[in-house]
Amino acid sequence: MRSFRLYLVAWMVVGAGVLWAPAPAHAQGFYDQYKLEELLSTRAPSLNALPDVFYEYYVLDHPSGNSVLARNQFYRTLGDGSVELGTERAHLVELLNRKLLGNTALGDTLVVPTRFGLDFRAYSPFPRYYPGARSLNKLFIIHKRVQAFAAYEYGRLVRWGIVNTGKAGSTETPNGRFNFNWKEEYRVSSLSPPDEEWEMYWVFNFHNARGIHVHQYAMPTGGPASHGCVRLVDIDAKWIYDWAEPWNTTAGGVGYGSINGRLLDPGTMVLVLGDEPKGLPRPFIYKKRYPILDRVSLPNDPYSVPPGSEQQRMWDRIAGRE
Repeated sequence: MRSFRLYLVAWMVVGAGVLWAPAPAHAQGFYDQYKLEELLSTRAPSLNALPDVFYEYYVLDHPSGNSVLARNQFYRTLGDGSVELGTERAHLVELLNRKLLGNTALGDTLVVPTRFGLDFRAYSPFPRYYPGARSLNKLFIIHKRVQAFAAYEYGRLVRWGIVNTGKAGSTETPNGRFNFNWKEEYRVSSLSPPDEEWEMYWVFNFHNARGIHVHQYAMPTGGPASHGCVRLVDIDAKWIYDWAEPWNTTAGGVGYGSINGRLLDPGTMVLVLGDEPKGLPRPFIYKKRYPILDRVSLPNDPYSVPPGSEQQRMWDRIAGRE
């Protein structure tokens, strides 16, 4: 079942000028997760078939000083003369820039890829091949600096996407090595205030003691926004829910009730890496002539990442890694 209710409501309340809790910072917006589905679903026949993508600058402007005309001119340029095609392509530009066109002022500079319509992996800041993970059937990585995730199978990138991690300070998402634990399709956050229900979909826990999960939720463009959990757009959250393997405990099942058993096998490995972004996420390095994608460096050995929880340390002792 599709589960768009929460972020549709978020769009509605923001459009009405009422702040959703937690509210995005000024001049941010929320991604329209419907419109990202096709973009994130496009698949190339193989990883090797993905071409290289380069990037260039585009300054949003118009001689009239009218922002609507400036956006229409941008759509026309982006769509090779077609406003309709340019509007579709603009969703990728917004996603890569972490900025909505509606919140882009005249004179602001956007980064535009030289190619459109590709498998989203072609635009990945993560390496397409990760030699250090070639012995792992699955590995899930969250990188806080670029606010993105990557999923690997035997060291090959199978998917990546954007995230919102926890706000810096007391609710930041902890770094370290974890494993996926239990999962549930729908759950109301235990942090919900008395008069609200913060509904989460495609919930997959990876830090049981702190109740930290990946899940679908409203996605502000500005980076860290949560109370520690990792927000995803709907199509990514569902994909991860189906793709990653949960833990196996003596209680049986894969839902929340499985915490009552003894851990037999951990789920898919999860790494949380990177520093907190300083200000808004900056996915590119802004060179004078052209922008360069800010690529992520990964550790040579995933197991070299320190365990991020006591549960992980316990499992390391059982597995003889301490």
